[in-house]
Amino acid sequence: MATTPNVDNKRYQGLIISIALFLSLIGALLAFTFYTSNLLERNTALIDQTNQVANSAQAVIKDLFDLDNSYGEDTNSPHIQRVLERLKENTALITSSIAAIEQGATITDVDGKTYDLPKIDSNAQVNITAANEQWKALEPKIQAYLKDADNIMVSSEDDLTQAVEQAKTSSLLINDSLDNLTKDVFNSAERQATTIRLIQVLGVAAIFTYFLIFVFFFVRRLRETDAEAFAARRETQEIMETVSTGLFLLDKDLNIGQQHSRALNDIVGSDRLAGENFTNVLRGRISDKDLKTTQQFIEQLYNPRVKEKLVDSLNPLHKVMLHNTSGDKAQNSRFLDFKFSRVYDNKDIARILVNVNDVSDAVYLEQRLEKERSQNDMQIEMLTTILNVNPKIINEFIDNTQMHIEKMNNILKNPGSSQYELEGKLKAIYREMHSLKGEASALKLHSFTKIASDAEDKLHALQNQGQLSGNDFLPLAVHLDDLLSLSNTIATLGERINRSAPAAAKSSVSAAISESQSIARSATSSSNGMATDGGLDINLGSDADDANNDHLVFYKDFADDIATRQGKQVTLKSLTLTQANIPEHLVKPIKEISIQLLRNAVVHGIEAPSVRQTTGKAVVGTIDLEVQDSGADVTLIVQDDGQGIDYDSIRAKLSSDGRFSTEEASQLSQGDLLKQLFVSGFSTRDDADEDGGRGVGLDIIKAKVKEYGGKLNVNSEFGQMTRFVVTLPKA
Repeated sequence: MATTPNVDNKRYQGLIISIALFLSLIGALLAFTFYTSNLLERNTALIDQTNQVANSAQAVIKDLFDLDNSYGEDTNSPHIQRVLERLKENTALITSSIAAIEQGATITDVDGKTYDLPKIDSNAQVNITAANEQWKALEPKIQAYLKDADNIMVSSEDDLTQAVEQAKTSSLLINDSLDNLTKDVFNSAERQATTIRLIQVLGVAAIFTYFLIFVFFFVRRLRETDAEAFAARRETQEIMETVSTGLFLLDKDLNIGQQHSRALNDIVGSDRLAGENFTNVLRGRISDKDLKTTQQFIEQLYNPRVKEKLVDSLNPLHKVMLHNTSGDKAQNSRFLDFKFSRVYDNKDIARILVNVNDVSDAVYLEQRLEKERSQNDMQIEMLTTILNVNPKIINEFIDNTQMHIEKMNNILKNPGSSQYELEGKLKAIYREMHSLKGEASALKLHSFTKIASDAEDKLHALQNQGQLSGNDFLPLAVHLDDLLSLSNTIATLGERINRSAPAAAKSSVSAAISESQSIARSATSSSNGMATDGGLDINLGSDADDANNDHLVFYKDFADDIATRQGKQVTLKSLTLTQANIPEHLVKPIKEISIQLLRNAVVHGIEAPSVRQTTGKAVVGTIDLEVQDSGADVTLIVQDDGQGIDYDSIRAKLSSDGRFSTEEASQLSQGDLLKQLFVSGFSTRDDADEDGGRGVGLDIIKAKVKEYGGKLNVNSEFGQMTRFVVTLPKA
């Protein structure tokens, strides 16, 4: 171990004794405060208990009069059963509470916390005894009535009449006794509180006086210590003033040495560092996690069994951002690079030498390069989508994105202050965001999907926080801005390609993307069936059959992408989609509903290959998507050969989520359980991901069907299939 200079402990003996005495005084005051707080808490519990008895007595008398007036009503009616149950509970509560107050027993409140009631004084004892006598006269008559109150074979009219007559006699006396009891308890508690406050004021005054004496006698000693520290700093001052990097020493307790380079103050952004604890300098300027890791890292540096080169790779302060906490806007947060080296005394580790450099310029340059790289990747992603997807589908996506954003923006602008209105706004925004994410995911526009998923996470958190306010919706505006910016970017790229393409149905786009040729090559070389050198043909036709064919390919790719992410295998079939003549005004809702139903089928319907193989099914699941024209209506059918709807799992999830009690959930019919699947925020999955688990997809379908005046039918056979049938009127 490192040697330490000899210290005259007698020099600090008086200081240590004084501090110990000071802390003892504070500890005594805190102990007294804790005791008095417990005493006041018990008095408060006693007051609450007496008030509870009084309120329960009023409720008992009211229920007796109510039962008397309602005599003859069916005893099994909800009203009579509710009143009888309340009468039993309040009767038992009054009996137990009076006994607890008389004996100073232990009680338990509604939160499960126990209290020891204090012993009441003689005046209070007289009042509680008087109340108890009246209650003992009334309580047997109530019990006699309750014995056969709900037995239609036995008349309880006489017992009820006797209980009511006794209540008329005892009610005023019970109330007066309880009022007097409450006043006595309150006055007693008030006297105790006054005494406690006086003692606390005297204790604080004594501590403050002692503190002043302590400061007066020891300030000179502190000045001497400061003088010694100043002399130590001068020893290396000239050297430290010439060093351009931040240099300082750390001891085992993470205290900064008395000597450090002048440049350190400017680099770290603090005027006082000598003698400060390193963690205090960093606290609030880096994350708590990094701060804890830094402490552990330095501890390992002091461990002689750990090699310095090995632990250096774990340095948590390599190019770390230090946030500005001084409030000086001219001084921005900066990136610093800390390097740690051991300082040895013979073979012992004496100190840690820390070298600090401001690397903000280098980090900002790296960030700019990374941002440009991300933008290039995003443009490649968008360009790949444009080049691989029918322009009509791209245009539909751009129009739908702007429509969704405009709807969400209008929803945010709409006034709303009540919880019902705010919850409605939240659900409406959630539906629009989820629909937008579904279309973006289907087109493999991961930039859109990431922003929409982040927004959904915030919406999901708002949905679970309970109480909402208008300010909770403000952060969503940032996500809408980002989505609109991306939409404008892809629209601009599409326009540039369309401007360069000739009017013919097929043309090469090499001239249209001349200024981004490297991006186009990179995108096209990774696409299936796309030439990298020659021409690229884009079908610009708008024929309905071609559009339906494109949509079928679009849906198949979408289902395959989801299945890949979920570790499943599916095949999408359709005999009618390519032939269907869908009215223009129903194209968007049918596409949106189809996306949600396909995602639902892959995520919730089709089983994993191993599960399907175990149950004797083909490893590849099958999804049928059909669109039928029945004259006045258009019918969309999505059916999968998956596991079907597990109603028991729905019941269990409703119970675990707290939406229903276990008993209530067990009484729900299959129809009721199906309705719960369409409730916003409910999902049978425990974890949410890009494809599901937030309980929004089916809610969107329900809202769309309702918006267009359609019908929705669900049919399922457990372990075999699930079929959704959506009928939308043409008119």
